[in-house]
Amino acid sequence: MAFVPRELQVLHCLTQRQSTKAIARELGLSASAVKFHLANIYRKLGVNKRSEAVVEAQRRGVAT
Repeated sequence: MAFVPRELQVLHCLTQRQSTKAIARELGLSASAVKFHLANIYRKLGVNKRSEAVVEAQRRGVAT
């Protein structure tokens, strides 16, 4: 599955170890919107938590 641009932005923030609130503030979203995107990211990557998402995204070349 392909990532939508907003998911890629959230992924980038994850690689910088930002909290949900910090991601929301940086991207101008609500915390619940960030959580929605995180759930989609986890599903697409087949992971269950942030650290796994970062590792898997880097492994796939989706995030640096």
